[in-house]
Amino acid sequence: MIRKHTRRAAKAAFCVSFGVAIVLGGLTAGALSAPKAQPTIKLGSKNFTEEYVLAELYKQALQAKGFKVESKGSLGSSELADTALTSGKINMYPEYTGVIVLDLAHKASPKTADATFRAAKAFEQSRGFTVLNRTPFFDTDSVAVLTSTAAKYGLHTISDIAKFKGTFRYAGYPECPIRITCGLGLTKIYGLKNISFLTIGTIPVTTLIDQHKADGGDIFSTQPELASGKYAVLTDTKHIFGFQNVVPVVSKQLVTQLGPKFSSTVNAVSAKLTVQAMIAMNKAVAIDKKSPAAVASAFLKANGLK
Repeated sequence: MIRKHTRRAAKAAFCVSFGVAIVLGGLTAGALSAPKAQPTIKLGSKNFTEEYVLAELYKQALQAKGFKVESKGSLGSSELADTALTSGKINMYPEYTGVIVLDLAHKASPKTADATFRAAKAFEQSRGFTVLNRTPFFDTDSVAVLTSTAAKYGLHTISDIAKFKGTFRYAGYPECPIRITCGLGLTKIYGLKNISFLTIGTIPVTTLIDQHKADGGDIFSTQPELASGKYAVLTDTKHIFGFQNVVPVVSKQLVTQLGPKFSSTVNAVSAKLTVQAMIAMNKAVAIDKKSPAAVASAFLKANGLK
């Protein structure tokens, strides 16, 4: 009798041991395996203050949520940033909807901000990318002159530049002469014949205008200098500058790999970017000489995004 019970106990122990081995084997093959590595967000920006701030905002918000972000820094113009995107050097950067449609896709200017957003998204989708939600704020190029210059020559609209006596020296970025949203629009659409282009380097457009080295130039509508009253913005009656809300352009593959948490994190940042917020942050960097990283961090903390 004792031997019978002993055999039963041994058999039960064997079954338990065998069952544990099966479970552990299954865990080793599945649940105990190393988790799949999260893809890296390779984030770039263009080459001016607002873009530096935008890149820091998205980077820090994503890092706060545990995403791995590798900053690629300033890439230059939209054309150079787009080349970096399509070559795989980056897989995300902030861009302006009108720039995507007019300067990258070379399409006609849509009539509304909504139509511009849809056209930008369709273009990026056709290339394996997508755009996430647009910002409330928009930042368009604009033609600015000294208020005293506008008064002297009666400059109210861009067309009025034709009344300027002599050659109108126009300061802009290197790509300006070949862009429909800049020099090409001024010469082809407005038909201005009295313009010569002055390529800016590290000296701001406003400084060149102040020093009378330029008569006017390309200034963004969210530049804090415009609030001083020192400069007059000429009305764009032919709408060459289009609608320019910001959208994060992202690889579709990256969006799929990182899931809804990635998109919701980016969209939460974009939703807070009003005109007033961007002017304040641009001023903090360009005029108060604070770092884009510090300005972005303060904004994110104040809005519960970090």
